[in-house]
Amino acid sequence: MSRHQYAMVMDLNKCLGCQTCTVACKKLWTDRDGTEYMYWNNVETRPGLGYPREWDRSGGGWKDGELQPGRLPTLDDYGAPWEFDYEQRLYEGSGKPVMPSPDPQSGCNWDEDVGALNGNDNFYFYLPRICNHCTYPACLAACPRQAIYKREEDGIVLIDQERCQGYRYCIAACPYKKIYFNEITGKSEKCIFCYPRLENGEVNACAAQCPGRLRFVGILDDPDSPVHKLVLVYRVALPLFPEKGTQPNVFYVPPFNPPRRGNYGKSILEDPRLPLGYLIYLFGPEVKDVIRRLEAELVRAQNGERSEVLQLLIGRDNATRYRIPAREQLVQIRT
Repeated sequence: MSRHQYAMVMDLNKCLGCQTCTVACKKLWTDRDGTEYMYWNNVETRPGLGYPREWDRSGGGWKDGELQPGRLPTLDDYGAPWEFDYEQRLYEGSGKPVMPSPDPQSGCNWDEDVGALNGNDNFYFYLPRICNHCTYPACLAACPRQAIYKREEDGIVLIDQERCQGYRYCIAACPYKKIYFNEITGKSEKCIFCYPRLENGEVNACAAQCPGRLRFVGILDDPDSPVHKLVLVYRVALPLFPEKGTQPNVFYVPPFNPPRRGNYGKSILEDPRLPLGYLIYLFGPEVKDVIRRLEAELVRAQNGERSEVLQLLIGRDNATRYRIPAREQLVQIRT
């Protein structure tokens, strides 16, 4: 077990679906040969197929202490990277539709903003995803080369590129499908939680570039960090698919407001914009209690009282959203 654990909380009520975080991550970490199809950070529309396609139905994780079988996504599940005819698009082309080549059938954000129907109303929300840097990583347990490890000082999960032989058991075992195979290097790769930035006192690139200010970063067991407060004190942030048994360390404040009909005389749980059954599918049955707590805080604020949790979730400045201790300070954190 690691001495401490870095974690991230994302407030889904604030996500714009702008993909700024995706671009920031892509340019920093996966702008290399063999990584064209990789998105260590992606923002997918929910309900939707996700990236890779139907990753949430691909198995993996733990059950009763045993690793569960999982399947490897195909390149078609990810969506093969394609090229556009830029001569036609940018330099006075024929005027015909500019189609990518070859003709794609899927891709990252293939069904963006499609959603589903809630009665007669269309509904969807955005779900940003990175590696969860799990407390019990199924990928680590599945690797026969012991190439995957958790850093002792902060719990970040990394892949030793020298030891990795590209067997891809890790990809099948991960229930979130957040490990990717580089065909050029023959190695597996994944989000590294921007640890070189953290070691320099800078927050993750995806969080730093987020215009919606929805990401909170810190040490989960640091009582002064925003993630500790949101997850363990106010208890308004939940992991994705907790039943997978990996104990993820990326948490989400579920989307809950406003009511579907805009009727503020009703409880949000009485007239949910997003079907509770779908939120339970993603975040587990505890999501109902979280929404009740958030609604109570919202009523408090509407009555002119101060809500500490809502003030924190506004995230007005970097000091509120991030607490990045220096490496030598990690040993001083009181748990």
